[in-house]
Amino acid sequence: MNPPSIKGFKPYGLDSEGTAAEPVTVLFEEYEALRLSDYDSLNHHQASVMMGVSRPTFTRIYASALQKIAVAFVEGRQITIEGGKVYFDSEWHHCNACGCYFNHPHKNIPNEMCPLCGSKEIVDFDFPEGNQLLHLEDMCICPGCHSEQAHQPGQPCKEQICPECGHNMMRAGAAGKRGLKKKKI
Repeated sequence: MNPPSIKGFKPYGLDSEGTAAEPVTVLFEEYEALRLSDYDSLNHHQASVMMGVSRPTFTRIYASALQKIAVAFVEGRQITIEGGKVYFDSEWHHCNACGCYFNHPHKNIPNEMCPLCGSKEIVDFDFPEGNQLLHLEDMCICPGCHSEQAHQPGQPCKEQICPECGHNMMRAGAAGKRGLKKKKI
């Protein structure tokens, strides 16, 4: 997730000029739920996978965002977008010692060791095929060799082992950049 390009909205018109009502705060995860569902046209299951939450949790976040926007529209209140429990996209790394893939959210602090095993044998991890539009598919993908296999319902991808290289598989479209299948649309 990247931060929104704006910090909020202000109503305009005769009825809103003199109002001093407190602004409605939409949390970053509520903004992201609206973006994924209404802007990117993903269903709640697909959007929940992208956000790394359960489908019922996604639905609660989405419903909260809609309720807040309705309050702001009906009462003519400002909307601010801030806060919440969210991590923005960051650089991804791979540990050559243990095979761990991890991100480093503090861009201004150099990453010196693997958070899992403590090794200093880490390298930057680049995702294949550049920054093309993402296409969510019901597939498991290997973060090591990028081989794919159809997702088996009821069996988490992370528990599947890649037959090509032995890494644990990941769900295509998983939260953040991890394991995403990128495809030209």
